[in-house]
Amino acid sequence: MKAYVYILRCGDGSLYTGWTNDLDRRLRAHQAGRGARYTRAHLPVELVYTEEFESKEEAMAREYTVKQLTREQKLRLIGPYA
Repeated sequence: MKAYVYILRCGDGSLYTGWTNDLDRRLRAHQAGRGARYTRAHLPVELVYTEEFESKEEAMAREYTVKQLTREQKLRLIGPYA
């Protein structure tokens, strides 16, 4: 089963990192205010980065790594979307 790590840009300019096995469903949930508590308080959200993995374990490990990055490092990862 495919799994994804994603970064959202929130309405206040902050960045949120998460993982999912259904990117479209998860993005719709975030945008509708039914996603993570953090994004519910920082709407609207925009998908700015994704990575695809073969397993949820890989995605969860990568999510942890990305969450440890500084904001500047995340902006460099996002690249032209920053």
